[in-house]
Amino acid sequence: MNRNESASPAWELLLPAASAPARTRGRSLQAALREAVRSGRLAPGTRLPSSRDLAADLGVSRGLITEAYEQLTAEGYLRSGRGAGTWVGSAVRAARARAHDLAPRSPGARADFVPGTPDLSLFPRTAWAAAQRGVLAELPHQELGYPDPRGLPRLRTALAGLLARRRGVVADPERIVVVSGVAQATTLLGFALHARGVRTVGVEDPGSPQHDALYASAGVTAVPLPVDGEGIALEPLRASGVRAVVTTPSHQFPTGIAYSARRRAELLDWARSVDGIVLEDDYDGDFRYDRAPVGALQGLDPDRVAYTGSVSKSLAPGLRLGWLLVPESWAEEIVERKRTMDLGHPALDQALFARFLERGDYDRQLRRCQRAYRERRDALTAALDEHFPGSRVSGIAAGLHVIATLPECYGPEGRFLTRVTAAGVAVRPLSAYTHPRPAREEEADGPKRIRLVLGYAHVPPARIHEGIRLMAEAATA
Repeated sequence: MNRNESASPAWELLLPAASAPARTRGRSLQAALREAVRSGRLAPGTRLPSSRDLAADLGVSRGLITEAYEQLTAEGYLRSGRGAGTWVGSAVRAARARAHDLAPRSPGARADFVPGTPDLSLFPRTAWAAAQRGVLAELPHQELGYPDPRGLPRLRTALAGLLARRRGVVADPERIVVVSGVAQATTLLGFALHARGVRTVGVEDPGSPQHDALYASAGVTAVPLPVDGEGIALEPLRASGVRAVVTTPSHQFPTGIAYSARRRAELLDWARSVDGIVLEDDYDGDFRYDRAPVGALQGLDPDRVAYTGSVSKSLAPGLRLGWLLVPESWAEEIVERKRTMDLGHPALDQALFARFLERGDYDRQLRRCQRAYRERRDALTAALDEHFPGSRVSGIAAGLHVIATLPECYGPEGRFLTRVTAAGVAVRPLSAYTHPRPAREEEADGPKRIRLVLGYAHVPPARIHEGIRLMAEAATA
């Protein structure tokens, strides 16, 4: 009778290990038994067969089983007593079968208009794979060591060319730091501000809710500053006492305006007057559909503006790849902070993106996204005209979202949101991106029309139309 036929079904989980080559069989048996305890297949308190019986069942020497029992007893997985046999330890906790996924996911709505996500199906898999193969074939061995904390010189040079050409940035490769997206750039700037004794930073209101938490992690408090039709309002900025302010001047999030030329000049004048700095988040500056994109604010005063961007909207946020261009007087401390934070961005990813830029693949990707997103914006505005007559879309024709103001008949906002959410439509009101204000101020504003921040980049045109129809039906039910 062979070992498979003689083994008890309860110990079949050890059969593959018992069949391992002789020189590794002992370690394999120990590993298999250890994993059986960890996974819970052998529950705490389970009595194990005697070493003689289990060896006979598995067709291995008794010495291998005795050694396995002794090793796992020493590690705490098993317990034994003279004449009492061997048992699975009662203190052993079975490992969870699967790790939890904490990544932000779509809520599974019938229609999802929550802004901030690009169309991930547009990711250029073929071109990316070709660039990866090319990099693996040509990358020198030494470049797999710890990289320059600023980033590979090849990538910083390619980024400088891209940003100067497409965004009008004054881009010195020596002042570019490759980062894990805008979030890391924001955190680096927060630590640099804190090290200089700065404890507050102005943020746009309404604006991105992520800025508050990111700066708070560096010990810097966000001070909300109102945005008007031209950009961040100057009088509240001057009165706030801050010396640093975060802006999205090319396409303000979420209102969708572009800062006026006058407001840009006033903002830079303010920065010079307080010896301050403007932190420019150019999160979707490449996507303008009615004319050429407005150039970056940094190009007007590189000594007063720190500029950051990423591939999160053009390629995929999961790549965690972005850039930070800092004034010369800030470069040394930002680079040192980046060094101590993670010793630099992954070298292979940097070399791959550098090749992607150099061969023109990134420009082709941007053009592809622009065509797709312009079509979807047009589909969204047409669907709103059809199903919400009298609604108004504000902001410039750019980016990955619009602000839709609905007629008063669809209010109040709370009832509207309850109904559309119940119908399976995920939306965010503009109020979700505004800092809380005292109740007396909100009462003074009087009743408001519903203003929605509708993301469209990740939704195909046909689903955009269907989603807006569902939303209208729910609102009028």
